[in-house]
Amino acid sequence: MDVARWALNVEYPDFVHVDAGKHYFVNDGWTMYDTMEATFRFKGNKILKWDGKSRSGYQTYGSGRGVIVYGQQGTVYIDPYRYKVFDLEGKPLLEKGRPASADDGTTAHMVNFFNAVRGKEELNSPIETGRVSNLLCNYANISYRTGKSFEVDHTTGHIRDAQAMELWKRDYEPGWEPKI
Repeated sequence: MDVARWALNVEYPDFVHVDAGKHYFVNDGWTMYDTMEATFRFKGNKILKWDGKSRSGYQTYGSGRGVIVYGQQGTVYIDPYRYKVFDLEGKPLLEKGRPASADDGTTAHMVNFFNAVRGKEELNSPIETGRVSNLLCNYANISYRTGKSFEVDHTTGHIRDAQAMELWKRDYEPGWEPKI
């Protein structure tokens, strides 16, 4: 979500719509969907679509995950290892990076985070960027759980739906409430 938001230069959406369900692994014991397509509409006629196929072996552009940016002059596909640029007809124009490997950068991100907490280095990805990107995931899950789409205040990130807002917070066990 960070890369997709960065590519679109957006923060909070105006509208969230989700189609999701348990279609393939119905009796696996999981309580959440196995398939999801989430659409986030932003100011400036920008749309971010998330295709949740994390339990599928299907590869897009030779990778299990990535970001596709469709633009007025072509398309770019970005994954943890490389990016590929295509013209409007889908002809490859440029590819930079390295082949996929077991190291997707997660270890480096975690080491950077712990070193930043210890005061040894600056964060490579600011907490606020991650918070806003994580909200998109929360919006999608809330839309799935309520079974409906909703508007979002693009200036504050707050959902404009009373039923959906019920899932905005959680009830804590007595004594475990966060104190801010």
